Amino acid sequence: MMLRSKALFPLSLILALAAGCDQQQPGDPLVRTPIRTGAADTATPSQQSSPNESRVQVESSCRPVIFENTSFTHCLAVPARHTIRTAWRGSDDQPLRSFARYAANAGDAAASVAFAFNAGMFDEDGQPIGYFVEDGERLHTLNTGTGEGDFYAKPNGVFFGTDDQWQIMTSDAFLKTVSERPKFGTQSGPMLVIEGRLHPDIAPDGDDRVFRNAVGVDANGRAHFVISNAPVSFGKLARLYRDKLEVGDALHLDAKVSSLWSPANGRMDDASPLGPLIIVDRRANTE
Repeated sequence: MMLRSKALFPLSLILALAAGCDQQQPGDPLVRTPIRTGAADTATPSQQSSPNESRVQVESSCRPVIFENTSFTHCLAVPARHTIRTAWRGSDDQPLRSFARYAANAGDAAASVAFAFNAGMFDEDGQPIGYFVEDGERLHTLNTGTGEGDFYAKPNGVFFGTDDQWQIMTSDAFLKTVSERPKFGTQSGPMLVIEGRLHPDIAPDGDDRVFRNAVGVDANGRAHFVISNAPVSFGKLARLYRDKLEVGDALHLDAKVSSLWSPANGRMDDASPLGPLIIVDRRANTE
């Protein structure tokens, strides 16, 4: 039986889950800066995937898209042009909790950032509640437990990779098939698209609608990051990946605190305190 999104992820239980980050953490109000329109805004995903990636792709990897009358921002990471890593702790070994603190810790290296997203769900101390690998070091093991909230809506999944090989798998498939530790990895939930099919328990357009962000990997190995600019259901976000971006596997990252940093567009969402981060850097000599 298909469940409505609200029934699958009841708001009262989410608010009661102190360890999850589905509830926005205390801190500064969320400020979202719109992506500026420009040449990149008119490019379709198929145009962006052409062999001759344009200079616009280098200058700004993010562009606004409209899907089913809802506004999203779509950021594309291309293996030939970008590297991906996760970040959680600063130089003082404490959780970063914001893009601004990451930039301050990174120093000159922050100049290579193409864009960054929050990387998945976390507890009240900012620690990931699922599998998390940073620079090849496993900081949290795979979470195979059960519970309430989005993270535990099975199947959940893992976004991971090494060098220019990026993948998304269900947590069960990851546990069974991945034997070598990746360079980066983050676990979240639920899966939105699994091998080209929508998550079987997500309603087409349930009434649990909030700001959300997600990641998907297509058949060419490119990573599609999406953040909604308005409250959105799981079903609509999943269809965006399957029908418009043509992504075979996609993973929900978080809700309410969903945040984007796009330096080229002058956007840095202020939703601190955040948990772990996904940093997408430009490769050297790709312009």
